[in-house]
Amino acid sequence: MRHPMTYVGAEAPVRTRRSRLLVATTIGNALEFFDFTVFGFFAIVIGKNFFSPLNEHGQLLMSATTFALGFLVRPLGGILIGIYADRAGRRAAMTLTLSLMALGACMVGLAPTYDSAGMAAPVIVVLARLIQGFSAGGEVGPSTVVLLEHAPSGSRAWYTSWQLASQGIGIAMGAASAAVLSHVLPHDDLYAWGWRIPFLCGAAILPVGVYIRRRLAEHAPDAGEARESRQPLRTLLTEHKRNVFGGVLLLMGGTITAYMIIFFIPTFAIRELKLGESGSYACAFVSGVMLAVLSPLAGKIADAKGRIVPILIGRAILILGIYPAYLWLSSAPSVTRLFVVIVCLIVPYTIQGSPSVTLISELFPKSVRVTAMGTVYSLAVAVFGGLMQPVSVWLVEFTRRPFALAIAVTIGLLLSTLSLLVIRRNRNL
Repeated sequence: MRHPMTYVGAEAPVRTRRSRLLVATTIGNALEFFDFTVFGFFAIVIGKNFFSPLNEHGQLLMSATTFALGFLVRPLGGILIGIYADRAGRRAAMTLTLSLMALGACMVGLAPTYDSAGMAAPVIVVLARLIQGFSAGGEVGPSTVVLLEHAPSGSRAWYTSWQLASQGIGIAMGAASAAVLSHVLPHDDLYAWGWRIPFLCGAAILPVGVYIRRRLAEHAPDAGEARESRQPLRTLLTEHKRNVFGGVLLLMGGTITAYMIIFFIPTFAIRELKLGESGSYACAFVSGVMLAVLSPLAGKIADAKGRIVPILIGRAILILGIYPAYLWLSSAPSVTRLFVVIVCLIVPYTIQGSPSVTLISELFPKSVRVTAMGTVYSLAVAVFGGLMQPVSVWLVEFTRRPFALAIAVTIGLLLSTLSLLVIRRNRNL
């Protein structure tokens, strides 16, 4: 059954309408990404609680693998919720994703440990991650497209950059909760019950988030434009498969870089470099804040200079800088050096990230746009983001060289940038 839709009308002041939509979309998306990413910050704690029969390395590897499972179902969420959004409306889809994310967070927060429930404990956590992954896969498409479709023609990159900024806000919230709890709670209390607090707080977002999103107005169909495709997935894969492939390839580079900076480096600093938990989480918090602050600025640049130039500049800096940054951090580990490395890498990542999101959403017509954005984004994140944690742990353990991941990410960035030769721009926007 379809939800009734209220279309944007001339009676609402344009600036007020756009500001309200920007705030509502950003807040809802930030809350969802807080729920999804906080699992990564507590990977070590979760490994100990739910995979306790294994040794320390096995616990972390299984925790990272469980984290990855949430990514593997993202394409399913991106496709199914994208189709739902293209047919029933963006607002209905965004409300659904928020509800599913809160359910998954509640399941993790209330799950019994392995010591008290045996194999049932990891099964519950895995099921929760699958629900969250399905939700996250369906979130990015509708929220990005809502921002794009309501933006003035000269500000599309700035509006869609708030998708990346809202992810930064959610990441900062997750990292802040991990940093504060690891600092104020004794080690035993953090591992016994303190880690549950962020998940239960995240589940409590549901009423607020649903209220915010139900107040969103739908964007009316343009004159002469078909409002929906009856079979958006078939249309996408038959008429736009080149851009689907190019979009996934483009996002590959940004995805592996983001998850290396935000999730792997703090875990690597705690486990391999023996730095304090609170300091490592604080650095991850800084990366989230910088992503939130710099993304709109990068969007402004992309509106002024186009999408391609900022992407090339940001990636060139990353390709030249990732390997030296790893070597410098590993040569004399400290929280100060960790902070410098994260700051220096998150800036060029953001420069290329905002225009990349805008470029991909502009590649497809409105009738299949949510399905396209959800499919492209979730495929890239599922394959490359989802495997980043377990592959990173395995690569460092196998090679015994902490900079092996830096080499792999650099090669991935080079290959990903070739996508700009594949995609075909949509000149009708």
